[in-house]
Amino acid sequence: MSAALSRHVPTMSDVDTSGERRRNKRWPEALKREIVAATSLPGASVSVVARQYDVNANQVFAWRRRHRKVDKAFSPASPPALVPVTITPEPDEKPAPSASETIEVEVGGDCRVRVGSSFDGRALKRVLNVLRKR
Repeated sequence: MSAALSRHVPTMSDVDTSGERRRNKRWPEALKREIVAATSLPGASVSVVARQYDVNANQVFAWRRRHRKVDKAFSPASPPALVPVTITPEPDEKPAPSASETIEVEVGGDCRVRVGSSFDGRALKRVLNVLRKR
């Protein structure tokens, strides 16, 4: 096993007996993202990357979880891209009637109903009856 990967066993000289509370180290956000990105590289190990940056591996795992949540909340699943679109009528769809194939009915001076040549007479009668009763 190489010296870089060997486990450090704490000795009495490593133990803080001063009674002072240890302060947490503040990591700049850019450095956190750099460390998280380094753990995403193919073949990377979180513990090895953590040791390279002198940070606790559990802390790196926490940063990864937090950045994963933030990235999912603020970025799309895939980068935006333009996609070609072609609009075609449905095979059953009939083209809109031309002006010569339409009739216009004015009801009460304030409503107009335009219908094409293939209208349903019963449906038109119901619409006109409703408009007359207004």
